[in-house]
Amino acid sequence: MAPYEALYGRKCRSPLYWSKVGEKKILGPELVEQTVQMIGKIRDRIKIAQDRQKSYADRRRKYLRFDVGEKVFLKVAPMKGVIRFGEKGKLKPRFIGPFEILERIGDLAYRLALPPNLSSVHSVFHVSMLRKYVHDPSHVVNYTILDINKDLTYEEAPEAILERKIHKLRNKDVALVKVQWKGHGSNEATWEREQEVRAKYPDFLS
Repeated sequence: MAPYEALYGRKCRSPLYWSKVGEKKILGPELVEQTVQMIGKIRDRIKIAQDRQKSYADRRRKYLRFDVGEKVFLKVAPMKGVIRFGEKGKLKPRFIGPFEILERIGDLAYRLALPPNLSSVHSVFHVSMLRKYVHDPSHVVNYTILDINKDLTYEEAPEAILERKIHKLRNKDVALVKVQWKGHGSNEATWEREQEVRAKYPDFLS
C-alpha cells in the first residue's frame, strides 16, 4: 500500500480515488481498530520481505571459524571521508595485514595482534571483517644489510644467472642473460645484455 494509505487509513484523494459522495469520517473505536489492522498488515508484509531477503543471504553465507595462531587479513571499511587504520584515497587496499589471531572471543569475534602504528584501534573484530590468509613463501621478506649512499640510494649486485639466450637483430646477435639480483626473488629477475653485465661486474662473469 502507499505510505499515505498506511498513515491515514484511506486512499489519497487523486483523480483515481476521488470520493464522489464525500469523505468518510472515522471516529473513536472504529479509527483505532482500523489503525491496528493496518499496523498488523504492515508488520506481516515487512516480515515476509525480511524472510525473503534472509533466504537470499543464507545461500551465500559461509560459516567462518579461525584458530588461535592463524593469520588473517583485516577489512578496511570503505567509508567516504573517513580514514580507517591510516589508509585513505581511492586506491587504498580493501584488506590490510596479515595479522595473527591472539584470542577467540565468543563465536563471532577475535582479538588480533596489531602493530604499534594501529595502537589506537580496538583489537577485537567481528568475523565478517576477517579473511583467511594463505601462506605464500614469496610474502616473507628477508632483511639484508645494504650499503646506503648519502643520497639514500644503493647499488644492486647480481647474485646468479638463471638463463641465457641470443636475441637476433637484423644485422647482429645480442647475448642476453637473466640476472637474479641480491635481495630479490627469482620472479624479479631481469634480462640484461651480457656485455654490459660483464663490463659492470667483471668478477661476477669471470
